[in-house]
Amino acid sequence: MLFTYLGFFGFTLFVIFYTTYKLRKDKFTTSKGYFLAGKSLTGPIIAGSMILTNISTEHLIGMNGSSYKNGIIVIAWEVTSAIALVIAAIFFIPKFIKMGLTTIPEFLEKRFDGAIRSVVAFLLMSSFVITLLPIVLYSGAINIESVFDFSVIFNISKEESLIYTVLVIGIIGSLYAIFGGLKAVAYSDSLNGVGLMLGGLLIPVIALFQIGDGDFFSGLSTVYNFAPDKFDIIGKPDSVLPFSVLFTGLMINQLYFWGMNQAIVQRAFGAKNLVEAQKGLIYTGVLKLFVPIIIVLPGLISYYYFQDKYYDTPDLIYPLLVKKVLPTYLYGFFAAVILGAVLSTFNSVLNSASTIFCLDIYKKNINKNVSDSNLVKYGKISSVVLAIIAIAVAPMVAYAPEGLYQLLQQLNGVFFIPISSIIIAGIFFKQINTKGAKAGLFFGFVFYILTTFILQLDIHFVHLWGIEFVLNFIIMFLVSKLFPTAEDHPEMDKGTEEKSWSKVNIAGIILVLLTILIYILLS
Repeated sequence: MLFTYLGFFGFTLFVIFYTTYKLRKDKFTTSKGYFLAGKSLTGPIIAGSMILTNISTEHLIGMNGSSYKNGIIVIAWEVTSAIALVIAAIFFIPKFIKMGLTTIPEFLEKRFDGAIRSVVAFLLMSSFVITLLPIVLYSGAINIESVFDFSVIFNISKEESLIYTVLVIGIIGSLYAIFGGLKAVAYSDSLNGVGLMLGGLLIPVIALFQIGDGDFFSGLSTVYNFAPDKFDIIGKPDSVLPFSVLFTGLMINQLYFWGMNQAIVQRAFGAKNLVEAQKGLIYTGVLKLFVPIIIVLPGLISYYYFQDKYYDTPDLIYPLLVKKVLPTYLYGFFAAVILGAVLSTFNSVLNSASTIFCLDIYKKNINKNVSDSNLVKYGKISSVVLAIIAIAVAPMVAYAPEGLYQLLQQLNGVFFIPISSIIIAGIFFKQINTKGAKAGLFFGFVFYILTTFILQLDIHFVHLWGIEFVLNFIIMFLVSKLFPTAEDHPEMDKGTEEKSWSKVNIAGIILVLLTILIYILLS
């Protein structure tokens, strides 16, 4: 147990001291310094922070639980991200950076009006605090509890232990976001990213060596031959993720997440220049092709060990695999990696939620003349309030019937598809006016809640995303045609065109081809 605690506190304290050292000369007294890291981030730091904001315990637990139950088809959530990142690097980010954006809702005001900015800001903040952050906290608590068994040590119930662990993780994560802003988040993310890659790789590598009696490839062959159907990447129509969703709603979701999601693109907004922002997105795309080794393969290995014993509780499978294959002296390091993954997503999303509140809600609607220093102060206060809400909601996501990751994606659709449709309309279709955008936003929000959670139509929710996206555009075009308005948006074309990365197109083509190759090789 001594090695467990040494490994845990050793790595955790190293990340804290490293981040503190890197930020020792920074003064976070301006909104640019606090919310955009002083426009100082480079490609590798952006990629490390993006991947850690994205990958957390809802992936380690949720995705591995889903691959254990449903097979390798869930890899689609990951590898198709590379295509979305290419599109974002070439088409979205240059436009956003030219306009000098700090937040995504700010774009909507420049393209449409202030009301739509405020509504979307509220929806985004709600999606972070009510869906993503609670699931991240709860899945993190499951993993930490599985390593340390706090319920046994303190003689309390499992449920109490999880609640206390959620509370502690939430407080630590909040401190990063509150006192260091985006720069502290980005630097700690990069270091935790290295830890996650190393720690995450340990599990499948050790397991396959054990299964193969010292031969890694023999172990992989054994796992494959045990259940070859689990390795069929083409999802059947009645599966949890049919192959057809790649051509309907999945890519829309990916485009939103990697090109319009504040928690992700805020790192690109904090880049030194457009070249570094584009490099960060492309590097992230490369990493996403390798991430399934950590968040999909362990679930497939778990099926070899446990068969269908845990089909009703797939989110327990990853902690069980960790305990089965990992040497006890590495428990502490692995727990620190898990904590780092949780903190990285929690503090990143909390920072973005706070940014949206301060710039899109408080400064826009409450106090237009607020000073920079006061805006930073309110950023810290809002982080505390939002963290408390997320911590309170976290225990409510326990035992999601289809697993935490599936629950997260279903809830995401409430916010992502309506917002993505009006942003894409705003970028590419000048004929869609403000009335049309508002109608599309309202229709999409109501349509998804009605069809998914009230009528519970027998249509896969990712297909519903695609249907909703098309209907949103029909509504936007119709309303814009029926209620024409003379609109002029001069700020859309303002700003200085920055030089693009010379290799962005060729790097993007290679990434897209590699994604297609993965499907060809595994089909």
